[in-house]
Amino acid sequence: METLSLDSVDSTHTYLKNYIKKYSYKKPIAIVTLNQINGVGSRENNWEGKNGNLFFSFVLNKSLLPMDLPIQSYSIYFSYILKLCLKDLGSATWLKWPNDFYINDKKIGGTITNLSSELVYCGIGLNLKEVSSFYGYLDIKVNIEKLLKNYFALVESKILWKQIFSKYLIEFKQSKQYKTTVGNEKVSLQDAILNDDGSICINNKKVFSLR
Repeated sequence: METLSLDSVDSTHTYLKNYIKKYSYKKPIAIVTLNQINGVGSRENNWEGKNGNLFFSFVLNKSLLPMDLPIQSYSIYFSYILKLCLKDLGSATWLKWPNDFYINDKKIGGTITNLSSELVYCGIGLNLKEVSSFYGYLDIKVNIEKLLKNYFALVESKILWKQIFSKYLIEFKQSKQYKTTVGNEKVSLQDAILNDDGSICINNKKVFSLR
């Protein structure tokens, strides 16, 4: 994974998409910064950034992903791989369905994923330091260069979805005390059932996780 580090940027996700439009896609590439001014979150919301936190976006052709990975579960897949990297370093980070990183009961980051033709764009924001009392931040100190190297190596190793899902299925119970947004409505996950394609059944409705 080629990596381009920036001192500051409005949005790594927007920057990357514009970069690909200008130079075209040749190989997987990531944009990384510690100072994102106007990040993009789920449902086009802004992600509140702060200098010193980690923001990165990457793009790759979907042919480089495992064959059993459902399109609608890209966010879970990419998020959980990062969660595994953080766990190996001693972090208690867990993943709330489908794309939010948590420490205990506070959100510390999130993932967005978009598909454009054959290209998959993924953006991740992770609080390494305090943003506000509403959000949490990572519970360990990390070497960002090593973390991203390990993360991209795992992404490129094409871990099967069934392996990721088997681990996430156990962790999913932690999401049940929270809510998720379905349409424009906040819905409790208490009675949600996680399907093997990463979607959930909630209130007799199947909800997909692509964001």
